[in-house]
Amino acid sequence: MQERLRLIDAVRQAVCEHRDELTRLDQAIGDGDHGESMQRGFDALFAEREKIAGLALCEGLVAAGRTLVMTMGGASGPLYGTFLMELGKTLPEDPDRAALAAAFRHATERVGARGRSQPGQKTLLDVLHPVADALADGVPAAEIARIADDAARATVPMLATKGRAAFLGERSIGHMDPGARSAALVIGAVCSALQGDRR
Repeated sequence: MQERLRLIDAVRQAVCEHRDELTRLDQAIGDGDHGESMQRGFDALFAEREKIAGLALCEGLVAAGRTLVMTMGGASGPLYGTFLMELGKTLPEDPDRAALAAAFRHATERVGARGRSQPGQKTLLDVLHPVADALADGVPAAEIARIADDAARATVPMLATKGRAAFLGERSIGHMDPGARSAALVIGAVCSALQGDRR
């Protein structure tokens, strides 16, 4: 239970610390509410942390996903919520690395189906897919965090073809996708927390 509490706390802290950055990124190519939406969702998750951490792993992930769907709003809530709920539906209670990689891949694919998008369209999938590959390849947590960060940066030269940013056409080029950045932040926070638990 303590490990799960630390994970929730770490992700919320990362989101709060980078709220203004996410807002600025979204102001450039979106509607400017990504930072606020992310914080609202993870504040709600934090408020339910004891209850969620006390559930079985699969049930806790599904509950966390539902909380984000109900509180985050915008496009982000359904996508982040779908990811956590699908992860919870797929993971066994005590997953090994192979089970985690398979569940992460499944959840990533369901996010793509929910958003009707694929890698290369300047979305959070441009982070989730490389991380899914890294998990399947047995890459250590510290390296996965770097891969996620690099993948978010790689969205800067992309042309957005999905979401609100797609309306900007070529003007979307030169800006990091806010959803990709928030995904990298969440993944990085989880990796750091897990590493700390194993020291």
